[in-house]
Amino acid sequence: MAPQQTGSRKRKAPAIEAGAASSSSQGSVAADVDGPLPPKKQKRPATRRSLVHYLKDREVGARGGTWLSGSKGELRGYAVQKLPELLRERELALGTLNKVFASQWLNARQVVCGTKCNTLFVVDVHSGQITRIPLMRDRGSWLGRAQPSCGIHAIELSPSKTLLATGGENPNSLAVYQLPTLDPVCLGDRHGHKDWIFTIAWMSDTVVVSGSRDGTVALWQMDPDMFSGSMAWHNDAGLPVYTHIRPRDMETIPRSSTSPSNRKVRALAFSGKNQELGAVSLDGYFHLWKARSTLSRLLSIRLPYCRENVCLTYCEEFSLYAVGSQSHVSFLDPRQSQQKIRPLCSREGGKGVRSLSFYQYIITVGTGHGSLLFYDIRAQKFLEERASASTDSCPGPSGRKLKLTCGRGWLNHNDLWVNYFDHIDDFPNALYTHCYNWPEMKLFVAGGPLPSGLHGNYAGLWS
Repeated sequence: MAPQQTGSRKRKAPAIEAGAASSSSQGSVAADVDGPLPPKKQKRPATRRSLVHYLKDREVGARGGTWLSGSKGELRGYAVQKLPELLRERELALGTLNKVFASQWLNARQVVCGTKCNTLFVVDVHSGQITRIPLMRDRGSWLGRAQPSCGIHAIELSPSKTLLATGGENPNSLAVYQLPTLDPVCLGDRHGHKDWIFTIAWMSDTVVVSGSRDGTVALWQMDPDMFSGSMAWHNDAGLPVYTHIRPRDMETIPRSSTSPSNRKVRALAFSGKNQELGAVSLDGYFHLWKARSTLSRLLSIRLPYCRENVCLTYCEEFSLYAVGSQSHVSFLDPRQSQQKIRPLCSREGGKGVRSLSFYQYIITVGTGHGSLLFYDIRAQKFLEERASASTDSCPGPSGRKLKLTCGRGWLNHNDLWVNYFDHIDDFPNALYTHCYNWPEMKLFVAGGPLPSGLHGNYAGLWS
């Protein structure tokens, strides 16, 4: 079945603001040791060794050069600290789609997204073209048991970026596609979760874990023959065919004494170094599992802030989990009895933390109030705006928190909006998902209105 293609319509209306997504990426900074220069080779001016000039060189096609190759590690480290204040927004029109909950870069110009209206699509950030991807369907009448108005809450790429895991037409089911073709590979349906899948994490290229609103964590293992190219991908009718799989292991989140009925698994993050899986449940607990061929729970920790813990990310370099809640981001090192990094407060309109990601020592925070914040965990403070507009000067910090405010997006002025929100001139989007493309130094951000009954969307490319 060929993907359905629709041209994106540029529609501007007063628009605005649950679900959340998280992504995690790590990088390394190569040491830059200055040695004596050859006598006949003059050193470039210091102002040329800046991210701004590097980006300008890239725009006019500068690809090589001894300075670029020798300063690659230095630029990456510099970009982590300086890129956020250089980012500028370009909104992307998504038509009438409802609330983007999840996103991942597929390549330098394509981002795959999932929405509350259960649409899986790829957007070309250069042209704005949208390509819808057909969803996989459960066997028999199982789809009839699915609850409406949930959508796709998670999209994750395998470590080698050869497979993509997300939800199916039934939001309780786990769907796996092959990359870059997005051919369907397999679907975990009737033997898996009994409620919506909220979160997904890959352990390897053949093992993936999903967390559900039913309070379970499922480990799925795929046979490499499924995507080795030896299978027939289409039947005689020309429709896509795929394997139906069952989980290798399923574990239930333990009931808490404070909220025994609210064990919904909201977010997962995997540590490859420790082979451990972190999970956050909506009853206010962090759970750690030893993750190999099966799952074995190691511990459960009561979180310091228990309201709306909806996103989680992990930093390998610091062996640190970060949990986003209604007003704080808490940092957890399960091997430390006393946590060394104090929680950061993010009271952005009281709308909560909706998405998190680590890159080196900077954590990016997407809020329910339409803003992006950047926190340096080494200095334990937010990045600040520059006191001067000059890109080549080195002024001191301004004392003002660096905050990127996202655009208005699109909002459907339906009956709910007319009855309850018509008196509000403008309100921001919740940023449910964001993901970096560091080689291209770009950031994709998406979301939609925070109130559950409102229909709208926001998507923007920051570069």
